[in-house]
Amino acid sequence: MNVSSGAILRSLLLVLSMAVCLAAPATGAAEPRLKLRPLDIVTAHGVAHFTVEVADTPKTREHGLMFRKSLAPDRGMLFDFKTPHPVTFWMKNTLIPLDMIFIGPDGRIVSIARNAEPLSETNIPSGGTVLGVLEIIGGRADQIGAAPGDKVRNAIFGR
Repeated sequence: MNVSSGAILRSLLLVLSMAVCLAAPATGAAEPRLKLRPLDIVTAHGVAHFTVEVADTPKTREHGLMFRKSLAPDRGMLFDFKTPHPVTFWMKNTLIPLDMIFIGPDGRIVSIARNAEPLSETNIPSGGTVLGVLEIIGGRADQIGAAPGDKVRNAIFGR
């Protein structure tokens, strides 16, 4: 039997595409690629530096940090709502505890939801008008001494 190189190539492509499908998240939806940006939180204890993914579209804001199994202490996700308004978050499909830092249009912290419970569908309100929400690993806000009134520096708040 004579097998052509084209048939071998097609077989390899089929096997590779099957492997990619099997490796996809259980939701069937690929995780969106997000821009990475610097963010600083200025507290009474000093400045904490983060690199954050910016979720600034309805699709990326909806997906957030769902299905992630870990988050480094210097990483996070910044939700940019473009216009200030009160928001409510929840932890459905989120596997790790998070601190949610609700940030006003002036870059000041409005409120902090600490150690939000993974997979919970309990509503977590912003407690006021916000332009952005920063999600970081649970417990990190306490570690850096973050509190309402502290300043967050990032381009969406005029740096």
